[in-house]
This record gives sequence, structure tokens and C-alpha cells, in this order.
Amino acid sequence: MRVAGAVLLCLAAGLTTGCAGLAARAAGGFAEDLAGAIVNQDDPELVRDGLPAYLLLLDSLAADGKPSPAVAGAAARLYAAYAVVFVTDPGRAAVLGARARGYGDQALCAAAPAACELRALQFPEFKARIDALGPKHAAALYAWSVGSLAYVRTHADDFKALAELPKIEAALERLAVIGTPADQPSVNTFLGVLNTLRPEALGGKPERGREYFEAALALAGDKDLSIKVEYARQYGRLVYDRELHDRLLNEVLAADPQVPGYTLFNTLAQQSARDLLATADEYF
Repeated sequence: MRVAGAVLLCLAAGLTTGCAGLAARAAGGFAEDLAGAIVNQDDPELVRDGLPAYLLLLDSLAADGKPSPAVAGAAARLYAAYAVVFVTDPGRAAVLGARARGYGDQALCAAAPAACELRALQFPEFKARIDALGPKHAAALYAWSVGSLAYVRTHADDFKALAELPKIEAALERLAVIGTPADQPSVNTFLGVLNTLRPEALGGKPERGREYFEAALALAGDKDLSIKVEYARQYGRLVYDRELHDRLLNEVLAADPQVPGYTLFNTLAQQSARDLLATADEYF
């Protein structure tokens, strides 16, 4: 990581004025390099053990309460990943999920001042402000969405958290319009999950969810194995389609997980695929 050494040196020196300026300028590149190192790692345990140090580093870069969209966005994404993927204690996951959501709020507010305090708005005004965002706001809106999803996932028993799902879905639908091509597989996967949280009889939209999963697969090809896992877990199990469920998961296990930019996610996806297949007879 080409700037990590400089940033760490500045932090060790106590973030003098000069170092703080260097850290601010380097943060965008640092976040990109850090993300690249993480997603290309094939040892999830190493990431789990090492990620807290980088979370503390990002906290330090955001300590003045006015982080750049790049710093806040990176913190939202990494806290979300750590809380959802690597933390098993519910109470600790809830705290980290709240931190992810908070950084997502900061990222979007810094990128688009009109989007500050979105959570306090009623849905029509919320959607109007989200729909006013353009491509230059896409990265911050993505961070806001990921942080929000992590919060809901780690506060599953909180009805107030669940009430945020329509707003998150609206944000993701806007990202489907303004987001970069690289974001679209994830955006469609998130939308697929949101539409398959409940059976159709209880207000879910499983067939719409299936369309989002298929769109995600068409966009990502065979690079991102986590899409097939979520497709099987969310849609296959919801509609009791054992054939689709097992086919998707066996395809995941047969694939090579070593894909630049996806290795970590693919390694974790294969672990999940084994677990889901092991419990399939009980479920179906």
C-alpha cells in the first residue's frame, strides 16, 4: 500500500499540522489501497485479525468530526464488513453496525450538504433529496447504503431499524441509476436481498428479487461468487426451490475463488455454500 507507511508515521507522531495535511491528501489513495489488499486476501482469519487496526486508523483520520467523503466512506464500508462478516457477539456487532451507519451519514453529508440529516425526513422528502443526487455523489451514497444495511442487519430485533428499509431501498434504486458500472452487481444483489426478506404473502416480492439477482449475475459473470450464495439463501430457500438452491451452491464450490478484486468474498462465499448445503436436507 503506497501511502500506508506515510499515514501511519504521521499518526505515530501525533498528527502535527503538517502530518494532518498529508494524511488528508493521502486518505483517498490509502482507502483504495487498503480495500484492494483486503478483497484480494484469501485468508479471512487474517483479515478478521488485522482489520481492527485499520478501523482505528480511519477513526484517527476522522477524529476532527469532519472527515472527507473518502475517509468516512471507507470507514462506513469497513466497519460494515467487519460487523456483519467477522463479529459473532450480537452486542458488539450492534455497536460496530451503528458506527458504520454513522460514518455513512458523514460521508453523504460531506459529499452533498443537502443530504445531511436524511434520517429525520419523512419518506417523500427523503426520496426527493435522494433523487436529486447525481453521479458525483454515488460513492458517498453507496457508503451510506452499506452502513445503513449493516445497522439493520445488526439490529434485527429493533423495529425502528427495520422501518429504515424502504429508505435504504430507495437509495439503492437511485444507485442503480447513478452508480458506477463496478457498483451495479452489488447494488442489484442488495436489492435482491431486500425484496426476498419476506414471503409474498407477508409483503415480500420474491420474483422481483429474483430479477435483481439475475441482473447481478449478468453484470458480474462468474467473478463474484457471493451473488450465487445470496440468491440461493434468500430466494431459493424463500420459495423452496431446492433444485436452484443446490445448483447455485455447487457452482460456487466448483469455481476458482482466486479472482482479482473478489478473492476474499469468494473464499467466504464458498464457506457459506458448504454450510447451506449441509443444512439443506433439514430446511427443505
